[in-house]
Amino acid sequence: MPDAPASSFALPALKPYPVVLPPERKGLDKHAHALLARLSLPFARRHLLALQHAVRVAGKLEPQFSGLDDAALDRAARDVSMRLRRQGVEKMPLRAEALALIREVTRRTLGNRAYDVQLLGAATLMAGHIAEMATGEGKTMTAAMAAALTALAGRPVHVVTVNDYLAERDAELGEPLFSRLGFTLGIVISGQQLAERQAAYACDIVYCTNKELTFDALRDRLVLGDGDGDTRLRFEALRGEDTRQKKLRMRGLVAAIVDEADSVLVDEARTPLIISESAPLPFDLASAEEALRLAELLQQGRDYEIVALEHRVGLTPAGRETIADFAQGRGEQWRGVIRREELIRQAISAIRLFHRDHHYMVREGKVVIIDEHTGRAMPDRSWSDGLHQLVEVKEGLEPSMARRTLARMTYQRFFRRYQYLGGLTGTASQVAGELKLVYGLDVVPIPTHRKLQRVTVPASVHGSAERHWQAVIERVRQLHERGAPVLIGTRSVASSIEAGRRLGEAGLPHQVLNARQDATEAEIVAGAGNRGAITIATNMAGRGTDIKLGPGVEELGGLHVVMIERHEARRIDRQLAGRSGRQGQRGRFEPILSVEDPILVDGGGKWLAGMARGFLAVLGSRGAAFCINLAQLRLERTHAGMRRSLLRSDAQQAKTLAFSGRGE
Repeated sequence: MPDAPASSFALPALKPYPVVLPPERKGLDKHAHALLARLSLPFARRHLLALQHAVRVAGKLEPQFSGLDDAALDRAARDVSMRLRRQGVEKMPLRAEALALIREVTRRTLGNRAYDVQLLGAATLMAGHIAEMATGEGKTMTAAMAAALTALAGRPVHVVTVNDYLAERDAELGEPLFSRLGFTLGIVISGQQLAERQAAYACDIVYCTNKELTFDALRDRLVLGDGDGDTRLRFEALRGEDTRQKKLRMRGLVAAIVDEADSVLVDEARTPLIISESAPLPFDLASAEEALRLAELLQQGRDYEIVALEHRVGLTPAGRETIADFAQGRGEQWRGVIRREELIRQAISAIRLFHRDHHYMVREGKVVIIDEHTGRAMPDRSWSDGLHQLVEVKEGLEPSMARRTLARMTYQRFFRRYQYLGGLTGTASQVAGELKLVYGLDVVPIPTHRKLQRVTVPASVHGSAERHWQAVIERVRQLHERGAPVLIGTRSVASSIEAGRRLGEAGLPHQVLNARQDATEAEIVAGAGNRGAITIATNMAGRGTDIKLGPGVEELGGLHVVMIERHEARRIDRQLAGRSGRQGQRGRFEPILSVEDPILVDGGGKWLAGMARGFLAVLGSRGAAFCINLAQLRLERTHAGMRRSLLRSDAQQAKTLAFSGRGE
């Protein structure tokens, strides 16, 4: 990367903005959801035409900027910035001029001339939309250009990524560009102290992870308490007190660019953000062990029902009677009806719904939750209402302390606070209606720079798990003998371990990437495109890291992705498929599935699994694949409903409750 030339570029500092959160963006009426799902993409194509016109005009203006020396380019940048601050980015001629400018500055600092599709993506972000860009199209550089343009318009901007590695890597890539334009750059990652975070958030452009950003906002709410007015904070500063403002991490929410927007704004939105403190356990160890023993004895169908779609347990009248009989003569923990029934429900959930190496793993004597969407470990999270402690007791571990909630917010409510919001992802079309409904964001599909050459074959479905594994191993062996690299996509850590075991028994060398290898995932993923490589990955572990093809691999058909389990959302399947065929290279996507796929039971119950077997016998793989797709759709609808319910609950709590507490 070439060094950025010395710059005399200087603008007035970005305007300070309030510490308090700005008013929340208003969501649309819930009854508009189905209509928006149908109409959002046609509306987005209209946006695309206008943005493509701006990019074409920028192309015509390119010689005007490329012929300038550095000093003249500085003056041009200063002029464009001042006009952006006065007029905004909505004016088409000015927007096109800004795009042409940023392309030239990017070329001189990063050594790469931005493709039209990257410029189109940056324009989409500037317009406040979601840019749907395929894997390998240069989203990192697109986000950097959009961040620079946002700062040129006088808006401090947060670039939000999904993990610390990506935040640091992407910030490093964009640093020469930002420095050339005179902007300060901050990075917020885990492990930083208060002073480091304050300094980072004070910068013009901040790269941060979604978790650090949102929890910092919650911590600031605890500091502010009820007296959160900006005027009151200024009076405190005038009096020279040990002000709350000095304890705040952030200085407000103006503009945000969210990378992997579907993961952050949709997948993560099923879980509320909670700041908590240690609290006494609602039960003692003996009661937990008794509850788990009773849960083992209770029978599904007679004593309780499992609502698989909602991951919930419901007790039957017979089950309640059994619990009441069991409670006779026992300690205080068993006297209250509501308390003991909730304890048993959680114990049943710990045994029947939460499984080791799928929902969690045991690391260094602790239960660590696994993110079901990415396969990554989440050591800073715990389940609530005693469930986490019951899982620990089930695993023979010492139960940790319970947690008491101090502050709570959802991702939906947090990101709607930004005045300007945009995002990038490779897969957002399936949730375009929800993104419009909740955040007011349109999804704009960005064309690929080169024609897509990936081959997607119809799913082959097998009648048992054993025949399924035999088919997977045989297909991987065929590809390996040719020297073609193979990426095997699984849904859980347990499946990745099983795949690794079977490949090992078959004598096939491989690498396993799951929550157990999260520290080295980028290195493993980067080598997945080498000749003869076999890589097993959970969901989208390593997401954000490109898989580059080794020498001679494209002649072998490129990277071959073999999906052995459906995921809970079609988007995640598309993300896995998008690992191959990047930047117009050859690639292949092959689903090899089974009628014993867990998604059939999760999404439809035993009746849908039975239907899949029947369809397989009569119609073959196509019929069974239809049932698997139906189960996936049912899960998508259920999860969307859960997110809407969480948002309604959060909005209701905001009306009736205030944040409390003064701690970290």
